[in-house]
Amino acid sequence: MSAGRLRRKPYEKRLIQLQAELVKLQEWVRAEGRRVVVIFEGRDAAGKGGTIQRVAEYLNPRVTRIVALPAPTERERTQWYFQRYVQHLPAAGEIALFDRSWYNRAGVERVMGFCTQEEYTRFLHQCPIFERLLVEDGILLRKYWFSVSDTEQERRFRDRLEDPMRRWKLSPMDLESITRWEEYSRAKDEMMVHTHIPEAPWYEVEGEDKRRARINMISHLLSTIPYGEVERAPLKIPARPAPTGYRRPPRVETPVPDVTGDLG
Repeated sequence: MSAGRLRRKPYEKRLIQLQAELVKLQEWVRAEGRRVVVIFEGRDAAGKGGTIQRVAEYLNPRVTRIVALPAPTERERTQWYFQRYVQHLPAAGEIALFDRSWYNRAGVERVMGFCTQEEYTRFLHQCPIFERLLVEDGILLRKYWFSVSDTEQERRFRDRLEDPMRRWKLSPMDLESITRWEEYSRAKDEMMVHTHIPEAPWYEVEGEDKRRARINMISHLLSTIPYGEVERAPLKIPARPAPTGYRRPPRVETPVPDVTGDLG
């Protein structure tokens, strides 16, 4: 376990440095035409969402996309399991951040009975093959598992329950993870045995302290990709040309009311 909670000032100072490096990484990916996939998995309330937000905060959404898929449709349930994920894989010069991924089958679907034993066994067989194909094709695949203790998870659930701004983060499915803690643990252990492969290993992020988890995860991601500085053409803001007599016609659009008067 990590030391005490990381203080805010050193956390924010280091985070902005790492985010600047993420911008460099993004420019390298774009310039070199590389493809990056980062998978975020782990316990509910372990800090995946907040980490993804910090990773993507200063990145170009046209280059770096967050993939957070809803439950599969009836049609998607009849497809090859990996099919709906394949369409979200990056093209050249793109980064895809998967907020949960095809590993749903090894986690929530397995524990909650949303898939059959045959489907689950087939997934464990096909997943390493699928990921080897991605890596063989040149995709830089990184997989992170966020861990958190049962007591800390429950504390975060209670915080969400009492916070109207974060209440939406708490679902009945999340609460099931409390009563099924050991079942999820067994499912995770079995998943790791089959999918922790040399071509695409799992990296565990200790999530008891969210600040430390974010710093550690981003630092590690940057350390695993051989990105470099990309030279950019110098930009210069041009001089504004002299007026040519344009006059604005009467407005047809409706202005938004100014409600800031009492804010000073």
